[in-house]
Amino acid sequence: MAITPARRSLKKFPRKFRAGVHCRPPVSPLRRQPDLMARLPKARAALAYAEERHAGQRRKVDGAPFIEHPAEVAWLLYRAGAPDYVIAAGILHDTVEKTGADLAELRARFGPRTAELVAAVSEDRRISGYATRKAALRTQVAAAGPEALLVFAADKVSKVRELRMVARIPQRRLTHYRRCVELLEQRLSDCPLVAQLRAEFDGIAAPALA
Repeated sequence: MAITPARRSLKKFPRKFRAGVHCRPPVSPLRRQPDLMARLPKARAALAYAEERHAGQRRKVDGAPFIEHPAEVAWLLYRAGAPDYVIAAGILHDTVEKTGADLAELRARFGPRTAELVAAVSEDRRISGYATRKAALRTQVAAAGPEALLVFAADKVSKVRELRMVARIPQRRLTHYRRCVELLEQRLSDCPLVAQLRAEFDGIAAPALA
């Protein structure tokens, strides 16, 4: 599929997002701001659902509760000025892959737009082979539009940060993340979150190649 550069103006991104996204936020900041969550009903409901679904799951790199990853994705999306239903999708983005959640249930609980975004960033586990499966995911996200790309970018920023704690990053993962960065630079080029992803990725890729 041909990939064409994005034509979106940076002015379309809120000033709070353009101003600076380079500092890692505290763990799960959305949950520490009840007034903010009160203004994000879908995200609030999604967080409760995701906490239940991911209960007992741990991140491989540091053993932290898995929910910290989708919570960080949600925070990045909030700082990007994303609407409530997109933030909810960021919170839910791993529920299909990691917990077997049903898209029909997500659609009923959180609405079709949120469910469609979750579907767009979820791998098709029926595809065998890491490289083939990841290539299909990138193609799928590229076809889904700017909001899916934004969720994808936030997810990748969080995941690349986790890779800082990995002693030896497999080459196939570096290749996948490099292609994700290139895709996002082409399709969402004016988004500072993509520039942040590039900086984060270069920070782990250079030592890995040394």
